[in-house]
Amino acid sequence: MEAVEGVSDGDGGGADAAGQAEISSPREAANNALVLAFGRLQGAANRLEYILGRSLEQECGISHLMFEVLLILGRAGEPGLSMRAVAQEQVLTTGGATRLVDRMAAAGLVERAEDPDDRRGRLVRLTGLGEETVVRASRLHVENIRRYFVAPLPPEDWERFSEDLRILSHSARDELPRLP
Repeated sequence: MEAVEGVSDGDGGGADAAGQAEISSPREAANNALVLAFGRLQGAANRLEYILGRSLEQECGISHLMFEVLLILGRAGEPGLSMRAVAQEQVLTTGGATRLVDRMAAAGLVERAEDPDDRRGRLVRLTGLGEETVVRASRLHVENIRRYFVAPLPPEDWERFSEDLRILSHSARDELPRLP
């Protein structure tokens, strides 16, 4: 992976002390090593999201967000998950999750079922079509991940890169407020 100026690439030291203090012009702001590194991460994520999401839509007829919900429900198994749990996993409002699940239910991918632990509650779970769709979409997605995400990187860096992404994801997740 490319080293970033002003950022330690060995012992986790982060940006050098002068990095932030040096920003005194728009040019310095635009060329700050940390700003550039985060911009590259965000740009790569956005482009990969577009490429992989478009493929899921074209080949499987589902959005990337729907695919993520299918994966979450597949991971949860029976009897399913509450709408609140789906919303928290996807960082959606409960209203946003409800609208998404409504579209998925209309497409026959998920169904709502009674919650065995709460007579008033409803759970969301995969239908047979949802199970078939998530398997088919996952096969396509894995091939696209290999092609666009793994193949461009040096193989000797992949394991560390993957672990670094896990750390970043968990760190960011832990900073988010939990839904009531």
